[in-house]
Amino acid sequence: MSNETLTAMKGIHVGHAHIPEIATGCTVILPEGGAVAGVDIRGGAPGTVGTDGLHPLNLVDRVHGLFFTGGSAFGLSVAEGIRYFLKERNLGFETDHGVVPIVSGAVIFDLGVNTTELLPDSALGYEACENASGNPVPDGSHGAGRGATVGKICGLERAMMGGVGSVHLRVPSGLEVGAIMVVNAFGDVVDPDQNRIIAGCRRSPESLEFSNTEFEMFERLQINGFSTLESTVVGSVITNARLNKTQLTKVAQMAHDGLARTVRPSHTLFDGDTIFALSHGDLDPVDPSVVGSLAAVAVAQAILKGVRHARSHENIPGLGDLYGPLPSNDF
Repeated sequence: MSNETLTAMKGIHVGHAHIPEIATGCTVILPEGGAVAGVDIRGGAPGTVGTDGLHPLNLVDRVHGLFFTGGSAFGLSVAEGIRYFLKERNLGFETDHGVVPIVSGAVIFDLGVNTTELLPDSALGYEACENASGNPVPDGSHGAGRGATVGKICGLERAMMGGVGSVHLRVPSGLEVGAIMVVNAFGDVVDPDQNRIIAGCRRSPESLEFSNTEFEMFERLQINGFSTLESTVVGSVITNARLNKTQLTKVAQMAHDGLARTVRPSHTLFDGDTIFALSHGDLDPVDPSVVGSLAAVAVAQAILKGVRHARSHENIPGLGDLYGPLPSNDF
């Protein structure tokens, strides 16, 4: 079986973990030896950790673990589990007093779906690390995508399930870009090739017809009733090109174009849209604009895969249950 997911990238391991029978979880990316990283945050309600160190002017030049999780701000505690996992294996930033693992990540708000008191924690982060491997990454309702939803302008009763999706692209030049995206958007998810909504806000709780979030927005002057971090699309792109933090920051910026192509509207005040860009390879020299262009394609495909494989939860339908997982777009 061929691997067309992020773990087709050499030295990249991904692990999912979730709380049994609960609609929340986390996803961990572990690059062997760490990876140089940059980040770009576009949404108005981000929930992140470890992003300041990725600024090109700051000292730390790589991350050793990257995570995405449900649980809103509570989910940030999974970072501790990842940090202890890496410390036990002597992986981290070298200091005179031992290694300090550099862990970055971002959260999604899934508390409307997971109404229990059980939330992602350090133990779940550690478990996700234990599950990390180079096997193909499961798409849909796994890990951080387990409680993800899309199309929430009229509330969860008219929304659909989102999910996590990942892809790996390689072009004839030898350049590779992989992407993993957790799709928990305020807006609708659109297939840009067909210019049609494939998951989003429905006309009524019983309907499978879409109302179109942008049209719903244009009929009102205020959007009320949403807590901060209610929605967000978070993820990462990884390339085998040798790039520095400044170049990777540009790649992360360009990767957001893939989000804008597939999520409408995107980057709203209700979204915490965040994309990390990692360099894990030695292909050199490569223009960052070439990497960024391919990254935008990878992000778009990963978002579509995430919702196409999503499973239904209670009264919220998932595309994977309605029609069966649909094939990914070919690059």
